Amino acid sequence: MAMNFDQARINMVENQVRPWEVLDARVLEVLGRVRREDFVATEHQQLAFADLCLPLGHGEVMMKPVVEGRVLQALELKPEDRVLEIGTGSGFLAACMASLAGSVVSVDMHADFTATAGERLRAAGIGNVELATGEAVIEWQPQGQFDVVVVTGAVSSVPERFFGWLKPGGRLLAVRGESPAQQAVLITREGEGRFREETLFETDLPYLAHAKPPRPFVF
Repeated sequence: MAMNFDQARINMVENQVRPWEVLDARVLEVLGRVRREDFVATEHQQLAFADLCLPLGHGEVMMKPVVEGRVLQALELKPEDRVLEIGTGSGFLAACMASLAGSVVSVDMHADFTATAGERLRAAGIGNVELATGEAVIEWQPQGQFDVVVVTGAVSSVPERFFGWLKPGGRLLAVRGESPAQQAVLITREGEGRFREETLFETDLPYLAHAKPPRPFVF
């Protein structure tokens, strides 16, 4: 029997995402509308709504739906917001953010991720996402500053250069710390050199390139 994707999407929102304290109506509406099954590999479509991190290749994963929901809710995206996503992955989170914000710039170091995400976004009729290929921790540099920066891979600590990409009042969300007990944190730029930090929840994601914890020194 063919899977009813529309019903599965509703079940994901009502039985997974909402019980994990995601109550923002705009976020729930977007997760119920954007076709998550179209942003996963064909062989994983039956698992598109499962409470799992789905493999993407290159050792990367697609975040669980509940984590995506918590991320979107914490960002409190506004229609005029300009968003930078570090780690395009499947393109699904970019699609959701593009539905809530004014525009999204998304960068990934894997050219095949960028290409596939572009195809998926075009097929979904989403035109306010700009994709780039580059390594963001030490090399790639965006144009201008952003209201929101979202880091979709883990970092042992947030690279200093990321803070320079935030406008005053801007929010940066990253998953920080050592696996398997990393923490999602929301950092708000309150002024020049002044930041406020809020811990959101625990999760576990693969690290961005050049962002793993340093190896302990062994005698």
